[in-house]
Amino acid sequence: MRLRTTRVAAVIASAALVAAAGASTTTATAASPACATRVNNNIPLLLECMDLAGVREHQAALQAIADANGSTRVSGSPGYNASVDYVEARVKAAGWKVTRQAFDFQTFISLSPSVLERVAPPPAGPLEHVIMSYSGSGDVTAAISTPSGAVTGCDASDWAGFSAGTIALVQRGGSTATLTCTFALKAENARAAGAVGIVIYNNAAGPLNGTLGATYTADFPAVGITQALGLELAATPGLLLHLKTDTLRGIATTYNVLAELPGKNTKNVVMTGAHLDSVNAGPGINDNGSGSAALVELAENLSKVKPQNTIRLAWWGAEESNLVGSTYYVNTLPQAELDRIALYLNFDMIGSPNHVFFIYDGDDSDGVGAGPGPAGSAQIEKTFEAYFTSRGLSFKGTDFSGRSDYGAFIANGVPSGGLFTGAEGIKTPEEAAIWGGTAGQAYDPCYHQACDTYANNNDTALAENSDAVAYATLSYGMSTNLINGTKSKGNFRPPVDKDHVLATS
Repeated sequence: MRLRTTRVAAVIASAALVAAAGASTTTATAASPACATRVNNNIPLLLECMDLAGVREHQAALQAIADANGSTRVSGSPGYNASVDYVEARVKAAGWKVTRQAFDFQTFISLSPSVLERVAPPPAGPLEHVIMSYSGSGDVTAAISTPSGAVTGCDASDWAGFSAGTIALVQRGGSTATLTCTFALKAENARAAGAVGIVIYNNAAGPLNGTLGATYTADFPAVGITQALGLELAATPGLLLHLKTDTLRGIATTYNVLAELPGKNTKNVVMTGAHLDSVNAGPGINDNGSGSAALVELAENLSKVKPQNTIRLAWWGAEESNLVGSTYYVNTLPQAELDRIALYLNFDMIGSPNHVFFIYDGDDSDGVGAGPGPAGSAQIEKTFEAYFTSRGLSFKGTDFSGRSDYGAFIANGVPSGGLFTGAEGIKTPEEAAIWGGTAGQAYDPCYHQACDTYANNNDTALAENSDAVAYATLSYGMSTNLINGTKSKGNFRPPVDKDHVLATS
């Protein structure tokens, strides 16, 4: 159902209540009244109008939508559709050309809360866990067994002599140069050995939020737990667990939202994107209401600008179902249209409570994980470095790990970059000394959980990153000379603070 004007008003009214309830946690101040009418065609003007209170208003709207729809905005659900309606209405009202792109995907919805309970020996009670995306349904009470071979259970031979009728307990990891040991592979090996369910524990500190993948169809319950809990369970003799999952998997239609601000050069397109969907478990207000809200605020403050290059904003659907929306968009673009995209900027989780200012490592100067992005990605990284340097803020590289919507763009040779403040990774003491926060805890302790609400936020991270989103988008909207040699608009120059030396990584 399309969100009618009255429903938009209702969402905004609910959002005001959410924002008011969280007012004591925010230091946001109102933007200049002039922002409603002026043309923000240079960096200082735009950044003056990129208002933290505005970004938080949009996050509050997404929270209100989740509150009205079972506490989730997962793609394929009414909560996601209402999120699409909200973004579309706000950005259209700002004067952008907005389109919805529909696509089908394999949806996953948890119909009731999953259960993992210790039954025996005492003490009995619930155990912290996260349901694996695309888990099947099941309700079993059984003893646990581990593989007789490697604890990761990646090879069928690891399961020789496994006790059929028990719940499998295995460790994450085990991939080799010739074998990618997915959670789905572990689950299928366990099921083939006669297990009635599987509990996978992490191979590092922190919770395990995993997916079996959209192609997994077996009715086999699967959940993830922490490394500490997994080792404790493995060492408990006579352990009996109750495992229950109640899920729906099927083909659903969902949407990308695309908004365009035509430039003088329509053949040179600057794309900026953020995924709009949450996981099934919660509202997703940091992941990724933060990036999505920043883009809405950017759209409202750029609408009167006539850029040199066309600016296209994207709110992706079904990212949490393995990057489906952005992949569909890129893969269905005619080659001539793909060739018009000068670069892609990605903003996924930019307000994590225990944040680090991460910039995607376009030149692979960190030498971690994947190699460099396509030619031009190094320059995008330097653009973000210039922003943080001008603000006197430290930053750190992060790998193009393939976990967000830049993936399809990079695979098709589009220069890419973006920002990130951390998910389930653990903050080191060295990082805490630089950015504050708590060492030994996740960057986002509520990652993929019900507690990823309006309160799950760091104002400093969100404010600075929202400004960085605007800085990079307008800079490239006026000139992509650094990327592809296309000339700039007149005398437009991004500001650089000469008191700071530009970092090299």
